[in-house]
Amino acid sequence: MQDMIGLIGLIAAFALLMWMIMKGFNIYLTVFACALVVAVTCQMNIYETYKVHFMTGFTNFFKNNFLIFLTGTLLAKAMDITGAAKSIAKAIIKVMGTKWAFISVPLACGILCYGGVTAFVCSFGVISIALQVWEAADLPRRAIPGALCFGCSTFAMIAPGAVQIHNNVPASELGTTYMAGAVNGFIACGFMLVAGIIYLKFWLDRAKARGEHFIAKEGDDMGVEGEALPNPIVAILPLVITIFLVNFKVGSFSCPAEGGVLAGAVSAVLLMYKFVDLKNLPNVFADAAAMAIVSITNTCAVNGFGGVASNSPVFSIITNGVVNLPGLFGLLIGTNIICGICGSASGGLGIAVPILGPAYTQMGIAPSIIHRVMALSSSALDSLPHNGYIVTVTNGLCRETHKDSYGLTFALTVVIPFIGAALGAVLFTVFPGLP
Repeated sequence: MQDMIGLIGLIAAFALLMWMIMKGFNIYLTVFACALVVAVTCQMNIYETYKVHFMTGFTNFFKNNFLIFLTGTLLAKAMDITGAAKSIAKAIIKVMGTKWAFISVPLACGILCYGGVTAFVCSFGVISIALQVWEAADLPRRAIPGALCFGCSTFAMIAPGAVQIHNNVPASELGTTYMAGAVNGFIACGFMLVAGIIYLKFWLDRAKARGEHFIAKEGDDMGVEGEALPNPIVAILPLVITIFLVNFKVGSFSCPAEGGVLAGAVSAVLLMYKFVDLKNLPNVFADAAAMAIVSITNTCAVNGFGGVASNSPVFSIITNGVVNLPGLFGLLIGTNIICGICGSASGGLGIAVPILGPAYTQMGIAPSIIHRVMALSSSALDSLPHNGYIVTVTNGLCRETHKDSYGLTFALTVVIPFIGAALGAVLFTVFPGLP
C-alpha cells in the first residue's frame, strides 16, 4: 500500500513540477514544493531529503559544470562584443536568404555537438548568431530556445560516432564502440533532423502568418545598419579553435572542455580586438559571471529535485519494473521513463544502462543494438519542462518563458525524437544484422 502511495506521489510531484514551470513559478519554489510531495508520500525524512538528497544533486551539478557555464558565457559574450556573431549571421543570410536561414541554427548546433562540444557550450556559442539570424529574417524570438535545443540535444547528440557521453556510457558498460548500430542509427537520426526542420519551418510560417515578428529584449545587442564588422572567416575562427581544442588528444593528454572554450573566448578578443572596447572588458566579464551563476543555479535546483526522486524508495520499483518490459520497445520505454524521471539524458543513461543493458543482453539481443536503441531513446522524455538544460536555455540564456516557447521545444525535442527512437527500434527489429 505504501509503495502505491509513493508511486502516486512521485507521479503527482512530476505533474506539479511541469505545471508550475509552465506557469512561470519561481524555480526554487517549484522544486522545493515538489520535493516535499515526494518526501511526504514516500515517507522520507524531510530534513534529510533537502539536506542530503536535494543538496547533493544541487552541489554535484554546480561543482561539475560551473566552469563550463562561465567559460561558455564568456565565449557567447566575446562573439557578441566583437561583432563576430553579427558577421557570421550576415554571411548566412547572404548565402541562404532570409527564408531558410533559420536552418543554420540547429545545423550549427548539431555540427558542434557531434564533434564533442557539450550541449550547454553549443548553445552559448550559437545564441548570438541565432539572435542575429532571427532579427534579419524577422522571426519570432520565442522560437530560438526550440531551435537551439533541437540542434544540441537530439539528432547529433545521440548519433553513431558522436563524441558525447550518450555514446560513452553504453560503450563503457556494454563493450561496444561509438559507432554501434551505425546504419539504423543514422537513419533514425536523419529522420529526426529532417522531421524537425520541416516542423520548425511549418511553425515559423504559421507564427508569421499570425503576425508575429522579432522583438528584441533588453540586453540584446542587435547592432546598427552599416556598422563595421569583422570578416566572417575571421569571425568563425574562435568556434573552430574551440571545437579543435575540445576534441584535441595526444596520447593520454586531452584539452579540458573548459580550457578549449576559454581559449575560444580569448582568441575572439585577440583576433578582433579592433572591434572591442578594451576598457569595458571587466564589465563584460562581470556580466558573464553573473549570467553564468543565475543559469547554473536554476539548473542545479532542477537537478536537486532529480536527486530526491532518484533516491526515493519507489524509484527502484520503477527501474525493476521496466526491466520486465518485452523486446526493443520495452527497452525504448524503459530508457525514456528513467531519463524522464532524472530530467537528463546522460544522467538517465548512467542509471539505465547498468540495469537494462545486462537484462536485455541475457535475452539474446546484441550489445550494439542495445547501445543504439538506448542512446536514441535517451533524447525524448528527458526534455520535459524540468530538464536542466531546457530550463537554462529557455529561462537563462534566451530569457524566454516556458509558457511562450516550450510548445515548440516539446515538439522538436520530445515528440520527434520519440518517433525517431521508435523508428530505430523497428529498424533493429526488422534488420538486426546491419552494422
